[in-house]
Amino acid sequence: MLKAAKLSVGDVFQHGLYTVKEEEPLSRCLELFKNEMPPVLAVVDEEDKYRGVITRRAVLRARLDPATTKVKTLMQAAPKVSPETSIGKVARLMIESGLRQLPVFEKNKLVGFVTDEAIIHGAITQDWGNAKVETIMTRAPYVIDADRTVGAALSLFREQGISHAPVVENGKPVGMISVHDIIEHIFQPQRRQTLGDIVGEKAKPLSIPVKGIMNTPLITVSPDTPLKEAEKKMHEHNISCLVVMQKEKIVGIVTKLDFLEPIAQMEAEAEKKLDIQFSTKDLAISPDQLNFMTREFESFARRYKEALKSGTLFVYMKTHGANSRGEQLTHCRLQLRSEKGAYYASSEGFGPEPTFRVALERLERRILRSKELSHEPRYAQEFMRKIGFPTAEA
Repeated sequence: MLKAAKLSVGDVFQHGLYTVKEEEPLSRCLELFKNEMPPVLAVVDEEDKYRGVITRRAVLRARLDPATTKVKTLMQAAPKVSPETSIGKVARLMIESGLRQLPVFEKNKLVGFVTDEAIIHGAITQDWGNAKVETIMTRAPYVIDADRTVGAALSLFREQGISHAPVVENGKPVGMISVHDIIEHIFQPQRRQTLGDIVGEKAKPLSIPVKGIMNTPLITVSPDTPLKEAEKKMHEHNISCLVVMQKEKIVGIVTKLDFLEPIAQMEAEAEKKLDIQFSTKDLAISPDQLNFMTREFESFARRYKEALKSGTLFVYMKTHGANSRGEQLTHCRLQLRSEKGAYYASSEGFGPEPTFRVALERLERRILRSKELSHEPRYAQEFMRKIGFPTAEA
């Protein structure tokens, strides 16, 4: 268990911030991001009153003309925290909001931002920093061949709800490609003069081999590397993902999100329960849909609380692809981090409820056939039942 629950925002964040006015053009943001390199900008009105935040990622991903589009178009509301807020709660808010930089208010005054890097660094300075990478890494990650196209990589990212993939050539890892690389090398430089149209969406740029834009050299760690050393490598190389290698084979990847999840889980672990946490993108979930998914999880938690002890199910949902009967294709990715280990599953479908249910069923099967539970008679029998094999009770 992570033992850094006593750390708060005041222990890890730095005072100071850069601001931009909501009526200024996006080009002003690009100028500040290039010259000052802040992770986020505070958006203020003409009276310098705080209105929201704007991130570098949001500006680069926007299909808008930065010279004519106003800052307020891409401004986002961000959860507010104080110096007294625990880092566990901050990590949870970052995951829920999808923002990795949150405004810090002291006596109703904006005094700075706390970043995911600050939270992670604060946590690894505690005893948790001696834990091994294998305790948080995403196992058996998706990989892509160096000769596959950028379009294929983009499809992989969309379908699997991921943002990084190791690149292999002749079965050997040679680099890393991310959504950010595609935006920076393909989409962002090739804007048309026509508002909102991007040349990068045409077939030719997306046909470039992945090896043409991948990051090299590949920065790696081993499963038994201490988390503090992994975090140090990320910081030194200014990257957000490391490949985990064992006997010259890729066995996992570790991202900033992999660090944040167990930090966010701290408070749930203290209460010794299975908890659920949602994060969505381009998807509005109604109260009824949320209640349905919560009930499904509560049923799951009742069945496995005794075996898994405490933990958190992180639910990531977004929409993409074609419509069917008025509904967009929904992608759901589940990550359950528990005392017994980490488990992953995903699914695609039309509508949040059925997509979540399928993903949860897949997750349950993975748990039942895991080494932690597969040899326990009660759960072994349940697994056989779920795959349709007749049991003694049938």
